[in-house]
Amino acid sequence: MKFTRILALSVMGFALCGMPAQAAENLRISSTIGPVDAGMLPLLAETFTKETGIEVTIAKAGTGATLKKAESGSFDLVMVHARKLEDAFCAAGFGVDRRDVMYNDFVILGPKSDPAGIKGMKKVTEAVKKIAAAKVPFVSRGDKSGTHVKEMEIWAAAGVQPSGDWYEVWEGGAKGNKATTLYVNEKQAYTLMDRATWLTVKDDVSVVPLMEADPLMLNLIAIIRVNPEKFPAIHKDEALKFADWVVGDEAQTLIRDFGKDKYGQPLFFPNSDQWNAKHKK
Repeated sequence: MKFTRILALSVMGFALCGMPAQAAENLRISSTIGPVDAGMLPLLAETFTKETGIEVTIAKAGTGATLKKAESGSFDLVMVHARKLEDAFCAAGFGVDRRDVMYNDFVILGPKSDPAGIKGMKKVTEAVKKIAAAKVPFVSRGDKSGTHVKEMEIWAAAGVQPSGDWYEVWEGGAKGNKATTLYVNEKQAYTLMDRATWLTVKDDVSVVPLMEADPLMLNLIAIIRVNPEKFPAIHKDEALKFADWVVGDEAQTLIRDFGKDKYGQPLFFPNSDQWNAKHKK
């Protein structure tokens, strides 16, 4: 009897060990830093998990580093904001199904004294020309992040190649926009920064937006699914579920309202094709 019981338990144990474990549903997102530090992406991930049971893990880095990490197939989806880099990522076969999700805008932050005299200017290209001509301190992230890519686009559009002691490529730029803003405040310099970052730290800094509202300063944030044909082991179903959900009404409404109560204005604005079609943008 005892031998029979042991044999039965052994067979049961073998059967259980021999069965493939059911992997828990999960989604790995590699994201640009801004939406993570602002709390936007964590809120979206938390809401998505509550509704689907799919656990979400988030890694953050500048857009260039975010896309580079995803080229290994170790992430299922990216959230980024540099269209040239995004298009190159997809053209190389690493990404598919790019979708606009949300936007905000960039501003030029600087000291309230505004030594370059750019306050109230309407064209960002003219503003950066004045900064360069005055040779007042300007800090660049210099890390191929979405913010850095946008800054380089603006200098190029202005026909200026920034260089010299006044132009600092900060060695800590890869730490993100919040860290950069705090450093810029210490230096009392100018920089290009997304508005959401400034809103989240404005009570701790004295630098203020001095130039804004130029269409060239729009900050478009998108998601791209990592290509399942190139990386068959990625969580393609979970990535597709999130992509479909984040462009829908529920997620887009969360984006629309995020930050209003705390900052008096939203940090981001909904921008999916579905939302814009419904609301006739």
